[in-house]
Amino acid sequence: MTVVTTSVPVLMYHEITTSPAGSARLAVSPRSFETQIAYLHDAGFNAVTAGDLAAAAAGRTALPCRPVVLTFDDGFADFHEIALPILQKHGFTATLFMTTGWIRDGAQRQSSAPGRMLSWSQLAEIAAAGIEVGGHSDQHPQLDQLETGAVHRELAASKEALEDTLGLPVPGMAYPFGYSNAQVRRLAAEVGYSYAYAVGNRKFGSEPDQFSLPRLTVSRSTRLHTYQQIAACRKLRVIFLKDRSLTKGWAVARRARRARLYPSHADHNR
Repeated sequence: MTVVTTSVPVLMYHEITTSPAGSARLAVSPRSFETQIAYLHDAGFNAVTAGDLAAAAAGRTALPCRPVVLTFDDGFADFHEIALPILQKHGFTATLFMTTGWIRDGAQRQSSAPGRMLSWSQLAEIAAAGIEVGGHSDQHPQLDQLETGAVHRELAASKEALEDTLGLPVPGMAYPFGYSNAQVRRLAAEVGYSYAYAVGNRKFGSEPDQFSLPRLTVSRSTRLHTYQQIAACRKLRVIFLKDRSLTKGWAVARRARRARLYPSHADHNR
């Protein structure tokens, strides 16, 4: 066992399909996904959950040698049908961040769901298979653009629905789109989460903020050579230069928009 280091890759996936319902850029084909997971297995990586890494970063536990974290956002049905069997084949665990308002047979499901999503029964099977289930809000909004009460409802409703239905604790979450600010992070802690992941596309720090943990994006265009570099946390500045530039630009625009909407809450924009 070893302590957490800055070289732990936290990989972020969305759909595993050749026919994406959501963002085509973020959809990884089943063939590419299986090649990527096989590479991690053959290279000696040991999969741990997002919660395991957060706990290690807080000094509460240790990690195996060469850890890797695999995360999946939103809750597309292909996780159960395609990704889970591939993970199980290689003895890997993962973390699924579920948008509860998009659950296929959920009472509150809205037409905003981007495609065919997981059902509650599939989610229960996923949890029973040893996959960590985390929150991803209820309706997948840009949380940093909402007022306090709406943010609280989004975070609390998701956590409560998952815990009540699955009968399991849900200590962690990921922000939709990776967007958060000081208010969102404070409310995540207030509703009972102990950690939260953003995106960031940077290395996992030795002393990270438990409510702003970074992940690395795996997209449709990620070729195996690049994937190997990402898994080794090498050349991240070059690989994600465009992504990080766009993120900085959007962050400025979102702060400006929120300041116009809620001028008395300017201190919450950071």
